[in-house]
Amino acid sequence: MLLSDTSVRRPVFACVLSLLLVAFGAVSFTKLEVREFPDIDPPIVTIETTYRGASAAVVERRITQLVEDRISVVEAIKTVESTSEDGRSRVTVEFSVDRDIDSAANDLREAVSGLLSDLPEEAEAPAITKEDSATEVMMWLNLTSEYLTPIELADYADRYLVDRFSVLPGVARIRVSGASAYAMRVWIDREALAARNLTITDVE
Repeated sequence: MLLSDTSVRRPVFACVLSLLLVAFGAVSFTKLEVREFPDIDPPIVTIETTYRGASAAVVERRITQLVEDRISVVEAIKTVESTSEDGRSRVTVEFSVDRDIDSAANDLREAVSGLLSDLPEEAEAPAITKEDSATEVMMWLNLTSEYLTPIELADYADRYLVDRFSVLPGVARIRVSGASAYAMRVWIDREALAARNLTITDVE
């Protein structure tokens, strides 16, 4: 055979070749990754609904419970976790590992779309996002300006930075935190309101 004949006639070449194979195997062995458990990211989809001005109890009753009831018909759901806080509802749905996350998100969108008419008029439409269980905050950016106020900086971030950053490769989600927003609080004089034949809706 060619290999055995070459090794007999040229023993130095055969030894060098064997040493190279051993060295290559040793280097490869040190580079191998060993995991006790496989790296599996379960499909997780989050449904967030904003209801500004509502208390946590109202958000739980009028939004979170409705969302949970509506998505219960979706297949392959493993767990459902919900959080209701002042002005915001968050429902996190984890699916089975064999479920495709894109199709799962589409099924949730279809289920939630029939819920829009039952939500309060003041509530925003539910936002459905796909998440990776291993994602963490990678970067915080602080905006400062000598000419813009904090409210104007927050508006600038919402208008320009969020959309531009969200299309970058590897970026899953952009959150604007610590921002100020315009707000107005009005105290109604019921007698003056009745004298003018007005309602709270008219004032709004």
